[in-house]
Amino acid sequence: MADTLGQVPYAATRNPFNYTKVEQIARDLTTNWLTLDEITNQLNLFGDESQDGYLEGLEVAVRMHIEDYLGMSIFPTSYRVYYNVNSIYASPVCLDLPEVSYTDKFNSGGTVITKVAYYNGNSPSVLVTLTTNDYYYDVTGNKVILPNGTPSNISMNRTSPLVVEYTQNPNFLQAYPVIKQAGLLLLTHLYNNRAETTLTKLQNIPYGVDALLRPYKPLVM
Repeated sequence: MADTLGQVPYAATRNPFNYTKVEQIARDLTTNWLTLDEITNQLNLFGDESQDGYLEGLEVAVRMHIEDYLGMSIFPTSYRVYYNVNSIYASPVCLDLPEVSYTDKFNSGGTVITKVAYYNGNSPSVLVTLTTNDYYYDVTGNKVILPNGTPSNISMNRTSPLVVEYTQNPNFLQAYPVIKQAGLLLLTHLYNNRAETTLTKLQNIPYGVDALLRPYKPLVM
């Protein structure tokens, strides 16, 4: 295939992401990231245990916000991603993942692929799971590779016939003191402002939550 000026062959698979839909299918909604000691020290609630249940609920909301803001798992989060027929023409097939994680070593331990499947051309169409020999995870590109290309009997009638399920494991950055401090600042704000509206004008403090977290937010090109 000849190159076209300003374009890349198979650019549909890297533009910049070629998935059509993503679903969050599992998430830890109970485990605390910030400890009660850290929270009560931050709020100067020494010896006061009467609000522990409320504070733990705030802590989970804060943790989820930071995970979503940074696209970074503090505790494991699982996704299901769908890909349409435009993603399957190149060989090998490259399937981008929307949210990934990494460890302190150059390996794939931060992101674990749990299932790669496709809807076949039968009528009715059936979801067929590929074996682990049929794909691998490319940690350098954050994508699942099907080295043998598209299954020959994939459905051409399904909107999104390819499906990937994976788990984004905890990112080691979640233990950085600067990120934990951002969590404590946000929790303090939610604790002190318990309604959606206020009679006074609130302003962000210098070096507040966004300023602390922004250097760790991935840049999407």
